[in-house]
Amino acid sequence: MAPTILIIGATGNTGRSVVSTLSEFTHNPNHYLASHRLIAQTRTATSDAAKQLASLPNVSILDQNWIDITSDWLRSNEVTKVFIAAHTGPTAFSEESHFHVTALNGGVKHVVRISTTAANVRPGFRAYYPRTHWAIEAMLASEDFKGMMWTSLQPNVFTNFILAGALAVVKEFRETGKQSMPLSMISSKDARVGVIDPKDVGAFAAYVLADENPEVHNGKKYVLNGPKDVTGQDVVDLVEKEIGVPVENVVFKDLSFLEQVAQGPQKVLTLSIKYAVETAWEGKCGVDTTSKEVFGIRAPKTTLAQAFQEALEE
Repeated sequence: MAPTILIIGATGNTGRSVVSTLSEFTHNPNHYLASHRLIAQTRTATSDAAKQLASLPNVSILDQNWIDITSDWLRSNEVTKVFIAAHTGPTAFSEESHFHVTALNGGVKHVVRISTTAANVRPGFRAYYPRTHWAIEAMLASEDFKGMMWTSLQPNVFTNFILAGALAVVKEFRETGKQSMPLSMISSKDARVGVIDPKDVGAFAAYVLADENPEVHNGKKYVLNGPKDVTGQDVVDLVEKEIGVPVENVVFKDLSFLEQVAQGPQKVLTLSIKYAVETAWEGKCGVDTTSKEVFGIRAPKTTLAQAFQEALEE
């Protein structure tokens, strides 16, 4: 059996481009990964995204909850490298930390994981989920895990999250010629933020996983931003260019969606997410924070305008 790379969350925001980029590498007979298999984990094996991944060279689909993966399974499938994009819910630490223990005991040599905005990853941060990422990174850096290399990617906010309101306004205007809803977004009007396309994050992860010398990435926390800073006003400009008339109602710094999704006993944790955007509003999340190594590995390429047009065409 060939050495294997496991991609957890393969049909998610970042996972799809991890799989597609690695597949290109394995299809090249002269590439280091030419002898590798790719296993794309998903819980939606019948989805169009999963079917598309399954059609790629050297890719097989694993239809299973990643929490249920065992050390024995990892060893029997000769899994040497793993990409993991875990969820950000309140149980994230217990579940992702469990997987890393499983990977350590399953002989995995290198794990590349998705973290969150670098400015927020600290133990005293007021939103709950960046603390989870801090704790996972601290765990992986401990003596107990010296037998497994790890790399944590700390991307800025994703383009699809920033553009959701803009796409809704354009879609309605195309269908009705009207603007019944405001153009709302979490962005402030003027703060410049290095918003990044998740496909660029996934491609970067693939390049790290494809390195013949993973030691250079061990213990690294790579800060990832898009190619240029953008503001909330830039989003407004994109919409107005697309619909050909001024946007009638714009709501910047809109966090009202949190009240809608915050339910049950964990409501207080969900509401704490409101603090996660403050560092961006304060101007602490620009492209100037990008790790210098990123440009020598695989620099992000997709602009907000390009991501907007791609989303409109879907």
